[in-house]
Amino acid sequence: MKQEDAAFYGIYAAKLEEIHDLMLREIQAILDGISNDSETAPAEHLKCRIKGAESLKEKLRRKGLAETPENGLRYLSDLVGARVVTHFVGDIYTVLDDITKSEKWQVKKVKDYIADPKPNGYRSLHVIITLPFGADDIETIDAEIQMRTIAMDCWAALEHQLKYKKNIRSTALIVEELKRCADEMASTDLSMQTIRDLIQRG
Repeated sequence: MKQEDAAFYGIYAAKLEEIHDLMLREIQAILDGISNDSETAPAEHLKCRIKGAESLKEKLRRKGLAETPENGLRYLSDLVGARVVTHFVGDIYTVLDDITKSEKWQVKKVKDYIADPKPNGYRSLHVIITLPFGADDIETIDAEIQMRTIAMDCWAALEHQLKYKKNIRSTALIVEELKRCADEMASTDLSMQTIRDLIQRG
């Protein structure tokens, strides 16, 4: 955690680091339990982060809440977030099954934007989990695990740039092209899954 973020979170910083490390260890253990062979490993990569102070304040502002760490802990579900990027769509649901069985947390909600994409084409699977936090005033904290394929992750990175970069020309055209690409990528993801299934069946 950066020094300025730790200063903002104050007494909660160490516990947020503990949550971050616990999620990273547990998700990696889940992935290794499925397969730690490089050819059949379910994930291309795993990342985990604690939301930076400025990003947190901006989100609280949008929600009309005071910009305090307490409000972040109580009202946001992605203060700590993990992202699992898989090779194939099927791996997402395999990992999800093991995430729901973990004794380290309780699954609060699953938002499946793969089965039901957002209107702009966004596809991902979001799992909101609740973990013990153990502060005197905050007993539990919600955190988020996002899972998507490499293609979905590439798309999301471009869409994020479009959303936050200013003075972009031809925005309408880019939005249209991104939606087209999202649909094509989804079709390719399903085709790749089918090919892998055929290979594995022999």
